[in-house]
Amino acid sequence: MDTQPLYDLAPVARLMLLGVVIALGPLAWVWVRNRHAPPAQRLRVLTLLTLFLTFDLVLFGAFTRLTDSGLGCPDWPGCYGSASPVGASQSIAAAQEAMPHGPVTFSKAWIEMIHRYLATAVGVLILVLSLVSWIERKRLSVSYVWPLVTLVWVCLQGAFGALTVTMKLFPAIVTLHLLGGLGLLALLRAQSVGYALAAPGHPGPVGLPGRLRWALGAVFALVWLQIALGGWVSTNYAVLACSEFPTCQGSWWPTMDFRQGFTLWRELGQNRAGEAIAFPALTAIHYVHRLMAYLVLAAMVWLGWRLWSVAGMRGTARALLLLAAWQFASGLTNVVLDWPLLAAVGHTGGAAAMVVVLTGALFGTRRTRLHDATSASRASAMPLSDPIR
Repeated sequence: MDTQPLYDLAPVARLMLLGVVIALGPLAWVWVRNRHAPPAQRLRVLTLLTLFLTFDLVLFGAFTRLTDSGLGCPDWPGCYGSASPVGASQSIAAAQEAMPHGPVTFSKAWIEMIHRYLATAVGVLILVLSLVSWIERKRLSVSYVWPLVTLVWVCLQGAFGALTVTMKLFPAIVTLHLLGGLGLLALLRAQSVGYALAAPGHPGPVGLPGRLRWALGAVFALVWLQIALGGWVSTNYAVLACSEFPTCQGSWWPTMDFRQGFTLWRELGQNRAGEAIAFPALTAIHYVHRLMAYLVLAAMVWLGWRLWSVAGMRGTARALLLLAAWQFASGLTNVVLDWPLLAAVGHTGGAAAMVVVLTGALFGTRRTRLHDATSASRASAMPLSDPIR
């Protein structure tokens, strides 16, 4: 294991080919089902399908992290220089024999490589979206720039995936990799909204009073902050620092070391001096996320209540209220039931769903003056040339 180079580009071509093969299935389905549809309709369907598969990729990434499979293959992009654990079986067996309880096993290697295969396929789909958007740019009412931005984003996301492995699960890198995956979801969701609004016969974006739309943006920002805090809890394995609710370690304000806990640039399980991280630091990481959860939960419920009375936003309001309940239940389950895998993956899925719903709400609405019917009508009739404004 020690002599294995961190980067071995030998299997790159085979991995790329495998990604193309996996992506051919969704591409063929979109083409067959929409072969007589205009280009914008085909792109919208492909964007939605890519969004769905990216959501699945985020969940599988959480599964990879939570099963400690992130180092199942200690090099990148392949596994011991092979395109699959089959070709690396001797190296995996030797590593497992040397460290029976170490990070490398056959099951972990397969989990890690399946995650990479799915990521490559999603990258291929986004590349196709970018190419088709560019080729059909004169026939589309939605800007081709954002698929290109998404392509650049997914390439950066791949780079962070490589660093996750080569930097041995460095907490800041792993957290940024999680946030990058959710950012990819937001970009794809914004594009799908843009295609929907540009479709013939669509009534246009929903008008929201200025203060309510501002509040929507504020809740969106709070959710991102809470996701970053949750990622920091997970990547530092601080979930079980508090194993009771609503108190922590029998106290409403347990002993905490905020400075050490929120020192961002350090190795996993260590402080900046290279010593083992103190338990009060893990407690601080956990408890800050829990306190922020109360604020985000209240904000989500309030926003759902306000949006419930807005025409065209009841579905969004219902989704926000259900997701708030889901995140509370799954988060509580993680604490009191010792971090079960299903609840932990579900908690990440709930966060990803919140990003998708709030992104759709932001880009599917426009600011209007309160009780100004004329302004609302004008906003609804305004064509959308760019899905992100």
